[in-house]
Amino acid sequence: MKCFERLVKDHITSPLPDTLDPLQFAYRPKRSTDDAIAIILHTAVTHLDKRNTYVRMLFIDYSSAFNTIVPSKLVIKLETLGLDPALCNWVLDFLTGRPQVVRVGNNISTPLILNTGSPQGCVLSPLLYSHNCVAMHSSNSIIKFADDTTVVGLITNNDEAAYREEVRTLGVWCQENNLALNVNKTKEMIVDFRKQQREQPPIYIDGTVVERVESFKLLGVHITDKLKWSTHTDSVVKKAQQRLFNLRRLKKFSLSPKTLTNFYRCTIKSILSGCIAAWYGSCSAHNRKALQRVVRSAQRITGCKLPALQDTYTTRCHRKAKKIIKDSNHPSHCLFTPLTSRRRGQYRCIKAGTESLKNNFYLKAIRLLNSHH
Repeated sequence: MKCFERLVKDHITSPLPDTLDPLQFAYRPKRSTDDAIAIILHTAVTHLDKRNTYVRMLFIDYSSAFNTIVPSKLVIKLETLGLDPALCNWVLDFLTGRPQVVRVGNNISTPLILNTGSPQGCVLSPLLYSHNCVAMHSSNSIIKFADDTTVVGLITNNDEAAYREEVRTLGVWCQENNLALNVNKTKEMIVDFRKQQREQPPIYIDGTVVERVESFKLLGVHITDKLKWSTHTDSVVKKAQQRLFNLRRLKKFSLSPKTLTNFYRCTIKSILSGCIAAWYGSCSAHNRKALQRVVRSAQRITGCKLPALQDTYTTRCHRKAKKIIKDSNHPSHCLFTPLTSRRRGQYRCIKAGTESLKNNFYLKAIRLLNSHH
């Protein structure tokens, strides 16, 4: 069945335009969590580079998002996108009339027929969920990775009218699309670098105050209201050190250096370098030393030379920048502006007044491309 679903998936995605909701980064070629985090951070620090500004980030949590899909409404959206009616009818039949049972040992419950939701574990489920909610105001962005949704409100001169209207509109959109907002797990964070700050009134959803936090873990990355990275690097180092224990145990079983190195790459380096292009450039020297100590420990255990995290970061930045430049539909493509023909291969640098913007992924990537040229 999964093989057949993959064939159907190709039929669904082939007629869809590449420009469809560019801020939905999940389940699309040449898109990743790095892109979503980088866009959120760049949107924030670019705005904070201006005077009398701050940023409000709303991290949305849905209650059982995949279980609340209404097939009849989904099919209407697919038809609007230009999918063949026969294919739409197949999707409707696929999602409705599905029997479900619970088995405990040899006991099986009475079958229950489901006509809502998308079954978990199916190839098509993530694609059918990817929703099309977009921001209504130019000062806001709604950035998505599947059901992980972040509303970024850019506030100037303390005018929050557009942001608050955006949150209200999102609530209405959720009701119309049978999505339930989990207010208790939805969090908000305010990033404000102004010297004279004032207490900002809270956001309400369905009459409930949204909790304000100083740090939030989004797509595996800890973002703080100071846009500092100690919280994230401390978490990453702690998790990586736990894996080092397993690496030491494996060495005691006389595994080859090659096998130990493969274990390091899969279980330790993957943790250290998760979304590294988006956050490593803004790390402090202290954060980088803590991360590199883990690499050095792994190097002593494996007995093999391991690449420094700085080199991994540089490689990832360069590779990602090249992909964005080749992809004209990427929402960040416009940030890489080529200079005149006399300076072919060079890209226009983005003006930055704050360190947060100077160390941003896109500025680092542009400087890296220009230096390689």
